[in-house]
Amino acid sequence: MNNAVRTVLTRALSLLLLGSLLLGTAAAAPRVGQHDGYTRLVFNLPATTTASSRVTGQSVTVTLGAPLKAEQGPLSASGVTAYAVAGRTVTVTLAKGHGSAKVSVLPAASGQPARLVIDVPSSVAASAVPARPAAAPTPPPAVVTRPASTAAANRPRIVLDAGHGGIDPGAVSRWVKEEDVTLDVALRTRAELLQHGVDVILTRSRDQHLSADKRRDLAARSNMANNGVVSAFVSIHVNSAGPGAQGIETYYFGQPLAGGNRSLAVLENGGGSVGEELTRQAAGTAQKELGDILAQAKISFSRQLAQKVQSRLIAATGAVNRGVQTDAFYVIKNPTTPAILVEVGFGSSPVEGPKLASAAYRERLAQALAAAILDFLNTK
Repeated sequence: MNNAVRTVLTRALSLLLLGSLLLGTAAAAPRVGQHDGYTRLVFNLPATTTASSRVTGQSVTVTLGAPLKAEQGPLSASGVTAYAVAGRTVTVTLAKGHGSAKVSVLPAASGQPARLVIDVPSSVAASAVPARPAAAPTPPPAVVTRPASTAAANRPRIVLDAGHGGIDPGAVSRWVKEEDVTLDVALRTRAELLQHGVDVILTRSRDQHLSADKRRDLAARSNMANNGVVSAFVSIHVNSAGPGAQGIETYYFGQPLAGGNRSLAVLENGGGSVGEELTRQAAGTAQKELGDILAQAKISFSRQLAQKVQSRLIAATGAVNRGVQTDAFYVIKNPTTPAILVEVGFGSSPVEGPKLASAAYRERLAQALAAAILDFLNTK
């Protein structure tokens, strides 16, 4: 073997050994970044997986669906002091006075592996968890339904949004009003989820609006998914069109499909000039999010939730399957958690209108919706 060949082989083996060492540790030790207002920890994952998290005392505990290499060590960044990885459990110790964190899983993209991302507010004031919910605005949104003294800290929590209400009845036909159907289905879905240990926040629990200004009303609903640890946001609506239109369709946020009819997004965004303006704004956001990795992770999980909801609803009702689609609905633009909007049928249809007026049919919708959410949460 001549010296030139030996040199090439030596360099290749060195690179291979270095690569194997990096691969062996990358899935356990976090990369730490200081950002404006928060510290970010990034753990490489072997594949995109599920993740559930809880904050107890000064620890953030994440349970993954796939194991990582065991490792632990100190951290010297704002808001965090140490980390430990053991199998499927990742624990981050927070600095004194810190008590919150945002946890997400990003799918593999742009040459990077799947990642677990933990964002910890770097200031104590931003991170502190209040002892009780802040005073509700007027009119007040529904509060978390769990008993404060008995609920476990690691119970999953979702937001159910009964579309419209108060001064905005939504679509109205000879058989139903949208605001009545959405509220009844939301209440029935909540009842089923509570039986399975899921905490539920209702954006409204009676015939009310959250603001007379449609933009503020929609923002107030979606913002409920950004307070604390929320696993999903589901907005429930009733469709309206010509008498021949039937079926169920589920949306996650994004640009409308090519050739899609924008009138539905405009209608659900408030209708008229307000709906047109909010839809334009939301569509602009959707375009910008195409290059945002965090936004793409939310969209990926939203798509999974939408697919589960659509599948369950069609199986339970036998309704026409109008599929899973994307569109610029304002209410699912802002949540930092998986968010979808489901149209449970056409109140304007002589076939589906009477069904939606039936308590038994609404119960069937609620049971299917709850089953899909439980499936998404990996909860029995």
